[in-house]
Amino acid sequence: MRKIGGYMAVIGIALIVLPYFGLTIRFLDWIDNWGETVSWAIKIGLIVVGAALYFMGKPSEEEATDTVEKSAE
Repeated sequence: MRKIGGYMAVIGIALIVLPYFGLTIRFLDWIDNWGETVSWAIKIGLIVVGAALYFMGKPSEEEATDTVEKSAE
């Protein structure tokens, strides 16, 4: 779930930042058709839900073994 949450949060941040540079993600352009308030709610919701999934998810096996190896030193 950490991976999915990370992707969701990054996409939400990209949806907020990219229009300032004149860019958009065409696949997610439909979000802006619902109005400004709903658009912001979806973007912020992506970030919040993505961050929650990221921090509540279990660490991958590589991260877990790295932590165990570092604590053994």
